[in-house]
Amino acid sequence: MSRTFEPPPGRRVFSRTFIPTAADIDANGHVNNVVYLGWAQDLAIAHWDSAAEPAESDAMAWVALRHEVDYRRALLPGETALGRTWVSDKAEGPRFDRFVRIDGPDGAMCAQVRTVWCLIERATGRPRRVPAELVARFG
Repeated sequence: MSRTFEPPPGRRVFSRTFIPTAADIDANGHVNNVVYLGWAQDLAIAHWDSAAEPAESDAMAWVALRHEVDYRRALLPGETALGRTWVSDKAEGPRFDRFVRIDGPDGAMCAQVRTVWCLIERATGRPRRVPAELVARFG
């Protein structure tokens, strides 16, 4: 297992809560592992939507290149999860790292995700260098 993710001091953190539905619970009686990945994607999209200008959203989109997930604690039916996300302090060309941590109601980490996203131009589908102003706005 990797170290537990915590946002660096001063980093902007976007959060939202998740309440599992009956469909999220697997045969083991807890939230299925793939649900955490869906929540991580939902957080990333909501974070982008909360800070992107309309012209940016019209011109650019993000595609996931890689997901790395650590699972630590089962989230049980009836428990509410807190998801938090933040991004790296720098981009590498069109690539930008995002970190997600999903905690149970007791504050214990249930899952964490490190994702690598690629910025693309909607019109062409081609990668685009992440502008410094986006890095600054999300960091």
